[in-house]
Amino acid sequence: MIEKAIKKINLNAEFSVNADDINQITWHNGTTPIPVADIEAQFPAVELDNTMQNLRSKRNQLLQDTDFHALSDNTMSADMTTYRQELRDITEGITTVEQANAVVFPIKP
Repeated sequence: MIEKAIKKINLNAEFSVNADDINQITWHNGTTPIPVADIEAQFPAVELDNTMQNLRSKRNQLLQDTDFHALSDNTMSADMTTYRQELRDITEGITTVEQANAVVFPIKP
């Protein structure tokens, strides 16, 4: 999490972290050290990013599992069209980890 938090602040930062200890960061190649408090302040955003990545991964798998319904030689049912649209829309408006964790996936028809 430390690495991702640092990259949110400075994408080009060069550093190493000893044993995932925030107090053991070595800055390389002239990278300006980032205060620990600034790094820690990014932890909630990193947690949300990770949670959303997991949510999207599950959603993408569910879409992939039904992709054959969208082939040109198939006629997709209205229920399947609605299901797939609900999956695509599932991440809209989510701004917190709690909201992401509370997502209920639609039931496949």
